Amino acid sequence: MIDALKSDEIVQKLGGRFKLTALIQRRLGELVDGARPLVERNGRTDFEVVIDEIVQEKITIDWEASGLEAPKGV
Repeated sequence: MIDALKSDEIVQKLGGRFKLTALIQRRLGELVDGARPLVERNGRTDFEVVIDEIVQEKITIDWEASGLEAPKGV
């Protein structure tokens, strides 16, 4: 299992599991369609790369464009 998913820190950072899942799904689609990873792949799966991108804050939700309320502290 990916260590970042063992705690709720990544979930809280994005404001919930649904928002986290939606971000992961969208980014996975981009990688499958040929987008370049924003972190070193180092033999990891696309899913592991996406989680690392989120942890390193290379990708996040565009709160203004989405119309969603940002979680506290963001």
